[in-house]
Amino acid sequence: MRIVLATRNAGKIVELRRILGGFDVVGLEEFPEIGEVAETGLTFAENALLKAHAVAQGSGLPAVADDSGLCVDALNGMPGVFSARWSGRHGDDDANLDLLLAQVSDVPDERRTAHFTCSAALALPSGEERVVEGVLQGSLLRQRRGVNGFGYDPIFVPDSESRTTAEMSAEEKDAISHRGRAFRALAPIVVSLLS
Repeated sequence: MRIVLATRNAGKIVELRRILGGFDVVGLEEFPEIGEVAETGLTFAENALLKAHAVAQGSGLPAVADDSGLCVDALNGMPGVFSARWSGRHGDDDANLDLLLAQVSDVPDERRTAHFTCSAALALPSGEERVVEGVLQGSLLRQRRGVNGFGYDPIFVPDSESRTTAEMSAEEKDAISHRGRAFRALAPIVVSLLS
C-alpha cells in the first residue's frame, strides 16, 4: 500500500518509512502538481489535517502530514504554530532563535519550561481522518549549544537530559522526539485502517 507523506523533506520520509515498515512511503516529489498547502489553522492538528486532506485529494492516496513547533510556557504557549515564522520570515532559524531568546531573557531558569508538540494526521481520499499528538517536555537554555538538528534544537534540553537536541545524534533525537512519538502513535492507526 502506498502512502504519501506531505513533505519534500527526505529525512522525514526516511523516518516514516522506518516506522511504517511494510508500507511504500513516498513524498511530494512524486507529485509535483501538488503545491504548497497554506498552514492557516490555529492549532497543530488543524494544519496537519489541512495538509493531509489536500495531499490525499491531490494524489488519490492515503496521506500523512504533520505540523509541529515549540510552545514556551512563559510566552503562553507561543511561538506554537508560528514557530517556523516567529521572526516574520519563514524558516529563518537564526532570527527565530534570536527573537525567542530576547523574549525570555528575563525569565528565571526554573521558569524556562517549554515543550515541542507535533500533530500527525492521516487522511484518506474518502475524507476519513485521524490525528495523534506527540510531545517532548524540556526547558530552554540562554545560549545555543550543538550543531545538529534545526529550528530551536540548539536551546532546547529535554527533561532528564543534559544535552540539547542539537547535541544529540539524529537517531537519539528520533527516539525521543515529538515527531517520532506522533508518527509512532499514528503507525497502528495506519495499519488498522489500511491493512
